[in-house]
Amino acid sequence: MSWIMHNKLIFIILIVVIAGGVWYGLSISGAPEPLLVTTTPEGTSVSAQSTDQEIIGTLLALRAVTLSGSIFSDPSFVTLQDFGTTIVPEPVGRENPFAPLRTAAPASAGAGAAKLFTPSGR
Repeated sequence: MSWIMHNKLIFIILIVVIAGGVWYGLSISGAPEPLLVTTTPEGTSVSAQSTDQEIIGTLLALRAVTLSGSIFSDPSFVTLQDFGTTIVPEPVGRENPFAPLRTAAPASAGAGAAKLFTPSGR
């Protein structure tokens, strides 16, 4: 309470700024803007519905495309060369690389403890 009495002017300015921010935030009204708006090169905005129509038109044009095997008999396709490298088969690793290593230790070596290294000379 003593802080308020000591700094009355700062406290009043702070209250006015907070009240103004609340009033401004609550007074904004109007129609919400569309979520997706694109602009054309001319700078005019286009709604999402016309963009959807363009996509639908493109999909319908793609549906009409048919492919034939005639390209495989074309001389320019026949003259192509494969510059790929052959993949050398490598040995397959363990089935589960994160599983503990199996050892040839006898079953009485311990309660499930894996013995990875055997000391030599003892």
